Amino acid sequence: MEILTNGWNVLVILLGFGVLIFIHELGHFMAARWAGIRCESFSVGMGPVLGAWRSGIGWRAGSTDPATIARFGKPAIEMTDEELARNGIGETEWSLRALPLGGYVRMLGQDDLDPAKVSEARRSFQRAPVWKRMIVVTAGVTCNLFLAIALFVFTFMVGVRFEAPVVGSVVPGSPASAAEAAEGGMAGLKAGDAITAIDGEPVLTFADIQIAGAMARPGDALTIDVQRVDETGLAVARTFRIVPRKDPATGLLAIGIEPAMSGVIGAVRGEEREIFDSTMSSAGLGPVFTGTKSDPLRSLTEVIEPAAGNRARDVRSVMQQYLPASSGERVSNSPSVMMLLSEAAERAAGAPFDTQWTTASGAIVTRKLQPVPELQLMVTPTTVDNDAEIDKGLLGLVPLIRVDRVPAGSVNDATLRAGDVLLRAADVDGPRLSQLRAVLASHTSGNVDIVVLRDGEPTRLTARVDRSGRIGVVIGPALNNPATAGTMNRLATEATGTDGARPSAVAALQLLPRTVVRSVAGTPVTDWTTMRAALLVATKDAAARGEGASVTMDIEAPTPAHERSQVVIAIAKDDVLAIHALGWDSPVTAAIFDPLMTRLTANGNPITAVRMGFHQTKTMVVMTYLTLDRIFRGSVGVEQLRGPVGIVHLGSRVVDRGVMYLVFFLAMISVNLAVLNFLPLPIVDGGLLLYLIYEHITGRAPSLKFQNAATMVGLLLLGSLFLFTFYNDVMRLFTGG
Repeated sequence: MEILTNGWNVLVILLGFGVLIFIHELGHFMAARWAGIRCESFSVGMGPVLGAWRSGIGWRAGSTDPATIARFGKPAIEMTDEELARNGIGETEWSLRALPLGGYVRMLGQDDLDPAKVSEARRSFQRAPVWKRMIVVTAGVTCNLFLAIALFVFTFMVGVRFEAPVVGSVVPGSPASAAEAAEGGMAGLKAGDAITAIDGEPVLTFADIQIAGAMARPGDALTIDVQRVDETGLAVARTFRIVPRKDPATGLLAIGIEPAMSGVIGAVRGEEREIFDSTMSSAGLGPVFTGTKSDPLRSLTEVIEPAAGNRARDVRSVMQQYLPASSGERVSNSPSVMMLLSEAAERAAGAPFDTQWTTASGAIVTRKLQPVPELQLMVTPTTVDNDAEIDKGLLGLVPLIRVDRVPAGSVNDATLRAGDVLLRAADVDGPRLSQLRAVLASHTSGNVDIVVLRDGEPTRLTARVDRSGRIGVVIGPALNNPATAGTMNRLATEATGTDGARPSAVAALQLLPRTVVRSVAGTPVTDWTTMRAALLVATKDAAARGEGASVTMDIEAPTPAHERSQVVIAIAKDDVLAIHALGWDSPVTAAIFDPLMTRLTANGNPITAVRMGFHQTKTMVVMTYLTLDRIFRGSVGVEQLRGPVGIVHLGSRVVDRGVMYLVFFLAMISVNLAVLNFLPLPIVDGGLLLYLIYEHITGRAPSLKFQNAATMVGLLLLGSLFLFTFYNDVMRLFTGG
């Protein structure tokens, strides 16, 4: 419900929309005046009149008609041009209306909603030549396009920041993870890759990547060019082919990558401060205290890799703004802060490593970070009925799910807490992520009974599920709890989940969900870190010989009596080698950082800015039409559409990103307004233009019967679309969907 809590942002966006509508209608108005057509009213907004102004009458609350009638005995609309001149009043009433959903210019003899309201007066719409009427009808769209170009030119002259087109992480099992290398060699994109072009079109921002994926033809491969830093530190060009796949979280086609992060700690809303501070402190990144004064960390500036073997201690500077490299150029560091942290954690091999930060006051401090152990990436085989399931764990054992964060405004902000461990969802004990998704999908827009472990005690709760099948929390693995979720009993032989299958090491044990591992080969286990360490020790000799191993494990059943027993796990050679290939990762998550940004700018060159403005406008026009095409093809769901409420909601969040991003956003909306108004539908400009083309060819206008029927169809289509998007928008606001 943030749209209701940030009234200033909403007001700014509504004013911005008002300007776009005003410019659109001003185009119609100026063209009509040029064509000699009488304009009776100019309205911004729809519905009841809030206030109006007419020359000779002045400003009035509501319409100026009552004042006109009181003085002259009839409204201005019934007066001839001579009467208007004699009475000293203007022909046009300028009005502001209650609903900021559009606007219109009413011309004599032209009414979109009543085609029969024609006039044979000298200055009526019908009496103007067809070619002039075509100019009048298209003038609004033309003004919106020129406004968009002007706004884009302005933003490029000043410069506007966007998320950089750099891969921060690759979703396991995604199309990007299995991307086919055009030149041969290792498949898959990797963190730190900078995407430079898709299907030959330059890529300047991360949004370009997302749009290209969403707009791809279903089943067609994208050709993606990247710059990658090789083992020698040189930037090299690589080309991959990727077939986007529908992302269940967004409902759009995607290639499965996340954006790279900078070293700047993200802005935190006041209501999330307590959770954020707890997350930072748990990673060893709490504020610096001088007496009682707190000086929080603001940005990570250096990652210090410890010496290892023949390699000396290495200080890696963190990139705060993306600077693209050319092929063959030597690059000192990866642009992804998470990759720098991961590489340092791997090199530290479990030992703490140093990082350097600046604080809010500008002080420089050093903090040690303790690496966390990497777990196995496990993928179930793809079947006719089920997609591959991807999770992390050990030998088929999977950690329970923990609530890491409850964002402000979540549908369960009064129900769930950070640290809750999920023990049961509906009738599923110890659900894995895929099982939890299935449970929530069967309870959309309703409630689901769950059991969580809170403060060491099982707690029964009823959680709300939004219409998208989500409970509005950020989750992660409960690595501090040695209990297991339901085991993964069959694993794919390849990470893509498409080639073959084999039983997991624990499949034969038939362990119950929520089974607790107490020891491995006699070594006590208190969490997943000690579990992994004990498995490494127990299989060390087998790994050296390249053989499988049998390991004993003490387990505790999730029964009232908590019976304990000892089982033997037969670990295959491949699993032994896979465990010993596991490394270490950073304890710092990407969630604390702002995205790595790039700046789109003409560097003060007005010619370059104009060229960029025209190109961006053309791109947005094409993308709007492509979106409509993909909706009809089914690769973009109609639930992705946003109506006025949704656009205001989105715009209110855009305002927080700064003035230039707001101007860019309004330029995009101006293009969309132009394209949608030019669709060949009744009651919008594109439909009226079709009528005029027909009249020009045949010498007569379409029959009133046809126009009335088309108007009813147009109203039905647009009204249904409005109600559908309005419902979607409101549900997003109230349910977090």
